[in-house]
Amino acid sequence: MSMATSTDTQSPASHAADSHDLIRVHGARENNLKDVSIEIPKRRLTVFTGVSGSGKSSLVFDTIAAESQRLINETYSAFVQGFMPTLARPEVDVLEGLTTAIIVDQQRMGADPRSTVGTATDANAMLRILFSRLGTPHIGPPGAYAFNVPSVRASGAITVERGDKKVEKATYHRTGGMCTRCEGMGTVSDIDLSQLYDDGKSLSEGALTIPGYSVDGWYGRIFRGCGFFDPDKPIRAFTKRELHDLLHKEPTKIKVDGINLTYEGLIPKIQKSFLSKDVDALQPHIRAFVERATTFTVCPECDGTRLSEAARSSKIRGISIADACAMQISDLAAWIRGLDEPSVAPLLAKLRHALDSFVEIGLGYLSLERPSGTLSGGEAQRVKMIRHLGSSLTDVTYVFDEPTTGLHPHDIQRMNGLLLRLRDKGNTVLVVEHKPEVIAIADHVVDLGPGAGTAGGTVCFEGTVEGLRAGDTITGRHLDDRAAVKESVRKPTGTLEIRGASAHNLRDVDVDIPLGVLVVVTGVAGSGKSSLVHGSIPAGEGVISVDQGAIRGSRRSNPATYTGLLDPIRKAFAKANGVKPALFSANSEGACPTCNGAGVIFTDLAMMAGVATTCEDCEGKRFEASVLDHHLGGRDISEVLAMSVTEAEAFFADGEARTPAAHRILGRLADVGLGYLTLGQPLTTLSGGERQRLKLATHMAEKGGVYVLDEPTTGLHLADVEQLLGLLDRLVDSGKSVIVVEHHQAVMAHADWIIDLGPGAGHDGGRIVFEGTPADLVAARSTVTGEHLAAYVGLAEADDTA
Repeated sequence: MSMATSTDTQSPASHAADSHDLIRVHGARENNLKDVSIEIPKRRLTVFTGVSGSGKSSLVFDTIAAESQRLINETYSAFVQGFMPTLARPEVDVLEGLTTAIIVDQQRMGADPRSTVGTATDANAMLRILFSRLGTPHIGPPGAYAFNVPSVRASGAITVERGDKKVEKATYHRTGGMCTRCEGMGTVSDIDLSQLYDDGKSLSEGALTIPGYSVDGWYGRIFRGCGFFDPDKPIRAFTKRELHDLLHKEPTKIKVDGINLTYEGLIPKIQKSFLSKDVDALQPHIRAFVERATTFTVCPECDGTRLSEAARSSKIRGISIADACAMQISDLAAWIRGLDEPSVAPLLAKLRHALDSFVEIGLGYLSLERPSGTLSGGEAQRVKMIRHLGSSLTDVTYVFDEPTTGLHPHDIQRMNGLLLRLRDKGNTVLVVEHKPEVIAIADHVVDLGPGAGTAGGTVCFEGTVEGLRAGDTITGRHLDDRAAVKESVRKPTGTLEIRGASAHNLRDVDVDIPLGVLVVVTGVAGSGKSSLVHGSIPAGEGVISVDQGAIRGSRRSNPATYTGLLDPIRKAFAKANGVKPALFSANSEGACPTCNGAGVIFTDLAMMAGVATTCEDCEGKRFEASVLDHHLGGRDISEVLAMSVTEAEAFFADGEARTPAAHRILGRLADVGLGYLTLGQPLTTLSGGERQRLKLATHMAEKGGVYVLDEPTTGLHLADVEQLLGLLDRLVDSGKSVIVVEHHQAVMAHADWIIDLGPGAGHDGGRIVFEGTPADLVAARSTVTGEHLAAYVGLAEADDTA
């Protein structure tokens, strides 16, 4: 027996099935990858690192994870595949040893107004079943407790034929939990009439202040010809009837100048044309009008709980489902633990596990009623992780995109524990990450580079963390970088006073934020940083807020169109060639007719994932052949769009192509560390950090005095953080005030003033635990942040003395 065991230990790979221990990638060419070939060990934690734009996401997400998902989708029937997103086959020669991939990315969760933390994680569904079983009085099935389900009643005979029997049913009703007034939104919107018109003027004098409603055009003719009111009478002199006709009249057919038209009141018209659309997709001047004219107030009937009165009246031990969803999750978990009901024991166990996962992952400070659109990218990613923590699947590949985003150094240790737990269950964990604390726990490291964009896309190093540290790659050299605390700090030029801030979990916070310096607001996740900065600093005159929300754009949008760079370029081309600017737009007259300016042709293969092939007529250049005959400085428009920001900056600086307007915008893009992006790269391919820096570059042109940045180091390599700090310094030195919500110790050490919130998260946070200079924070070590910062700069000082 012992002999058999010993031979087994000598040859564990004796079974053919055990020999597949690697994911082999051969010849990957997605985006900027240059024929990358690597082998990734399975059931280990592999960290992919490298400067921003070096090709990490292209390798991990666009090649390995994309192919794994595509292969899984192909196992479903053609019918089911019709409902799934079609994934194109990635550019790679060989991919072997793939396992099912679960992607946990940082895309913000759908901002559907009825989506909450509870509905996104199934916790609500379990609570609804619990209340429908144990709640008193009993009001109906689980749907009766759901704010997404309206109550329906119908009457009338329905004949159901079963065999030769006929059964008649007279009425039908379904009880839902939706509040009838706000339709499950929790808020009701009102229109502020003073923003629609100036009541001292008449319509003819231009009383309406709604964008697009001028009296000189069609609207003037309609108001004059409809006969419902006198267009020359001031609005405040209107009778009740006339005012009703102006604002609320239902669609009515009228005849003006012999033309049949439909007249409709202003409010229904505005609701259709502006309010029913996605606010972020509107043009800036219309968006500003919508934000001015609509006021959202808490629904008076349900007090913002979104639920009907019946659903709120049913309780378990004095707690209704609305109270349960409003509790902080850590408190709710404690309450559920106190329920002991054998009839629903399995449900209670599952619910307890789900709520404990929230606490464990560091989200115990959220409540289930929190709208999912208000979560930060890091929070959204951790909410998505909760589904996988309790999963009993093994041999799965988990793919994480910077799981430490938005995490304080204190919380990173917890996240590391979770990643290791997933690995220890026998899963392959692939992490794209820059933080040295995460790189340190890797079993295997892949460093991509050496540069960004076309200068990247090759593997500079594969091996252990020790090997990386000893190696001569950018990441290896910067791995032990530590910033020292600033010796001297700038003097503030003024203060921004915040008094009695109480948004979310803030507890009547009073704070003076110094202006004219670099202020860092920090604290553990959920301590109230964003609530303080975004909730209390009024966005508006002179305040420019740059967050990490997605940029709305199609495959046709690119950095050149988004930043407004394309306009001066088109004009310069048009002027040099004596033709009109529209020719130089791939979305307008100059588009290649075969692919409509998309550069690729999508072929739908019905049964399988569609294929995108480069358009043969324009060879992917997106323009009509005749347009490419026009040159500027010896280049045609497609060659200019293929340039990187750095090349284009030199190209438009002088000579025949000198275009100061374009050069200014390119300078700003290079400033924020996007020199490697090509001008024509689709926005949909940018990472979260790149999108945020693109927004920052666009906003830098605005005349703002105060910049509010939300974690600008997201997605930045250690080497790029220095460049960002240089940019922030230049902003401050030019007289601007910069307020940064940030966890990165290098940025904290670089600040002139630190405001630390805490001490914990949720109702354990919301207070200011420290304000002062970084040096004072390190000296005091009175907060969690202080201890971590002291440990961080302590290494720097130790290195200096050594």
